[in-house]
Amino acid sequence: MLKQLRGSLLLLTAAIIWGTAFVAQSEGMNYVEPFTYNAIRTLIGGIILIPVILMFRFGRRHSAAGPPASSRKATVLGGICCGIVLFIASSLQQCGIVLTTAGKAGFVTALYVVIVPLLAVFLHRKPPKAIWFCVAAAVAGFWLLCVHGGFTINRGDLLMLGCALFFAIHIMTVDHFCAQQADGMVMACIQFFTAGILMTAVMLIFEHPELPDIFAAKGTILYAGIMSSGVAYTFQILGQRETPPALATLLMSLESVFAALSGWLILHEHLSASEFTGCALVFAAVIAAQLLTAHASNPSDRKESS
Repeated sequence: MLKQLRGSLLLLTAAIIWGTAFVAQSEGMNYVEPFTYNAIRTLIGGIILIPVILMFRFGRRHSAAGPPASSRKATVLGGICCGIVLFIASSLQQCGIVLTTAGKAGFVTALYVVIVPLLAVFLHRKPPKAIWFCVAAAVAGFWLLCVHGGFTINRGDLLMLGCALFFAIHIMTVDHFCAQQADGMVMACIQFFTAGILMTAVMLIFEHPELPDIFAAKGTILYAGIMSSGVAYTFQILGQRETPPALATLLMSLESVFAALSGWLILHEHLSASEFTGCALVFAAVIAAQLLTAHASNPSDRKESS
């Protein structure tokens, strides 16, 4: 119970950081192109974790032998796999968001709250039945929050749906390697360098980065790199070690809610009554999921049975 609460708080903090980082990301797009921004912030996330990992290891007085071979293998393989999936999800999101509205992009991306429990079923790891009611309430909340007027499907929407699928795969990939006792911080660091290298390759092929533009966007890039990448994604990996995937997904989906609220508070964007209702509905769904799963399967038992 206490472990799940700790994991939930880490995931909630990650969602808050991701949500408020939309302000920085939006501002950064005024100076640089998408892959340039993502490549630099992701590599910064990996770099910032190196001294953190060294400090943690020094503090815990690790032996010279390091972690067991099985754990080391899971950490390296997990970091590479998570990095590849994160690169695909982020790329689909960047390509799709320019072809659809921001509201539809937010709603379709948030559909990973449905995809994760479905993937869990296919992997024979069924979430508690009550979680489906929470997922349905969250989807309804996202609709009120993100979609205004009619809803038609175009190529951008399909790309965003692919983005949602790969974010769901990313969550399940993190859960899989955490169950194999991977080192969460090291896995996050490897993830960032893997995704960052792939993003840099695409940046050099398709974009034209200029140092003056990058320097002009330095404040937003540093915030996104240190907080959104370095801190939040690490909190995701550490939090998922102690939280069932379906509940973890609902907690992380609060990113969209905090993005809307931060835009309202920081950028003074208008939120309608239906949007506030959507925020409240998603919050209620997440709290209900936390309460309903608190006495369900223990995360440690879940890992042992994986």
